[in-house]
Amino acid sequence: MRKSWQFGDVYGLDPELLGMVPRPVCAVLLLFPVTEKYEAFKQEEEERLKGQPQQVSPDVYFIKQTIGNACGTIGLIHAVANNQEHLDFESDSALKKFLEKTSKMSPKERATFLENDESIRVTHESSAQEGQTEAPSLDEKVNLHFIAFVNVGGQLYELDGRKPFPVVHGKTSEDTFLEDAVEVCKIFMARDPQEVRFTIIALSKYSD
Repeated sequence: MRKSWQFGDVYGLDPELLGMVPRPVCAVLLLFPVTEKYEAFKQEEEERLKGQPQQVSPDVYFIKQTIGNACGTIGLIHAVANNQEHLDFESDSALKKFLEKTSKMSPKERATFLENDESIRVTHESSAQEGQTEAPSLDEKVNLHFIAFVNVGGQLYELDGRKPFPVVHGKTSEDTFLEDAVEVCKIFMARDPQEVRFTIIALSKYSD
């Protein structure tokens, strides 16, 4: 992606700190701990939504996660794939080529394609090694997980490759998207009040 959009930390959830995030925001990533409470909720939610099917737009790009410790890559794909009309890609972008090749595939087919896509994996590993904390290997047991929130057609979607389908969280707009996504993030935090390992990252229009 070109520098016109960039990922940046959200330093707090009160209005003043949210006001410091450059706008517009087109995607939000949440890093959170996978605890027993969360796993129990995830199972209950899955059963409930299977019994009450949601209206999910066919325009939502969703990919399953079948590679260990690749949730950051999956989150990035979800954030970018559902905002291609906003973003500028480099001409040789591996991610752009991946999205073009997988645009008509099912979530499971995209996952299989990703498993065999050397360029995306290399990009993921090199990006992870640029971080300040040592990146876990693809087989190492990690209990932190990335998910993405996006606005597609005026609906707020939670995209988690460990879940069987997107989760719809109601209406949103370009102006309220960050605040709407943060409200869902607060529910994740309230579910595990003793936990502090939460990080929120926004994909925002670059401002000098």
